[in-house]
Amino acid sequence: MPLSRFLADALGVVTICLVVVLILLGIFCIVYSFYFHDRIHGQGLVRLNYFSGPWIIRITFIFFAVWWGFGEIIRLNLLRGEGRVLNSLNLKRQKTVCKCYVVSNLGFAEPCLILILIFLLRASLQKSGTLSRRWNAKTAAYVLLYCLPIFVLQVIVIIIGTWHNKESFVHRLPPYFTKASAFSKTKDNDNVALCTYPLLSTVVLGLFATLLTTYLFWLGRQILHLVINKGLQKRVYTLIFSISGFFPLRVLLLGLSVLSEPDKLLFDAISFLAFLSFLCCAVVAICMLVYLPIADSLVLRSLQRDIEAMRFIDEYDSLIHNEGPPRTSVLTSPGRNSVSLERSGSISFRTMVKDETSGAFVDVSLFTPSQPSTPSGSPKLVGWPMLSSS
Repeated sequence: MPLSRFLADALGVVTICLVVVLILLGIFCIVYSFYFHDRIHGQGLVRLNYFSGPWIIRITFIFFAVWWGFGEIIRLNLLRGEGRVLNSLNLKRQKTVCKCYVVSNLGFAEPCLILILIFLLRASLQKSGTLSRRWNAKTAAYVLLYCLPIFVLQVIVIIIGTWHNKESFVHRLPPYFTKASAFSKTKDNDNVALCTYPLLSTVVLGLFATLLTTYLFWLGRQILHLVINKGLQKRVYTLIFSISGFFPLRVLLLGLSVLSEPDKLLFDAISFLAFLSFLCCAVVAICMLVYLPIADSLVLRSLQRDIEAMRFIDEYDSLIHNEGPPRTSVLTSPGRNSVSLERSGSISFRTMVKDETSGAFVDVSLFTPSQPSTPSGSPKLVGWPMLSSS
């Protein structure tokens, strides 16, 4: 086997392994989401429904990420070699697989992933009516609606590619503008169809990426005005710059893939880098928008239990020593609790009331199962101070 073919197959194997890792991460986050959702309803933590609200959209995001990963495996040249899985298909079906890959990944999965990400970020800017069942349904409908133009344009590009061999205006264009596959010869001189990226499809995806990247920068700027602490600010920066950097980079690499034949090592290397770019987008988004918000909510619940335990110990100790009111505990130590919150800020968390003269607090009673609000005339509730963006 030539060295170039060996390296190309090695890149294919690495691609499959990375997709498997993505699938395992997705399964873990789905199980984690169900655990968090079940724990909220099982323990009656009604107020935490706000943070569990988008669990359906989060799972949908993971579903599209896994879908995209399977598509990246199907387009690999590794599966089209002699004696491989897709080599058993006839030439027409191999070409159909490549066309379906372009429409599925470039026209549906990737746009839907970016749109869902934007809607999850945008929800944090809305003051009411977000993160509910109705919000999940509306978001899913809007994602499909906004993705429809990109999907239709990619289908049109594929249809135009089928006219290339006919006498029409399309015949004047170079094949790489519209072709989703190219022929190659095996050792037995059999024809095999290798998947390519039509330049027109890349242009369509590039226009979409430019529009959404611009909006993402504006959205990130609005979110940064509402950040709670420095930890959350770093997360927002990481998410915004990762998506705004890696997604356009993928589009650029897909455009450069037309400079090489699909059976060459250069094409496999460019395709792998393009795959790696969007994989980074998907993994960062899953960690920032699915895993970390759930983990932060569970941490806050654990902190509330520790506070209740300390309050009970202080009250019991006061009764034993007949010292009157309980001594100062962690409940009146905002400095210590603010450090804990600063370490575990979530993009889903934001201040409910913004006051320039006084700090904003998170009421610890929000995390008590089915606990009613404090009646009028009772002492002021003590909470964790939330650091403003200033």
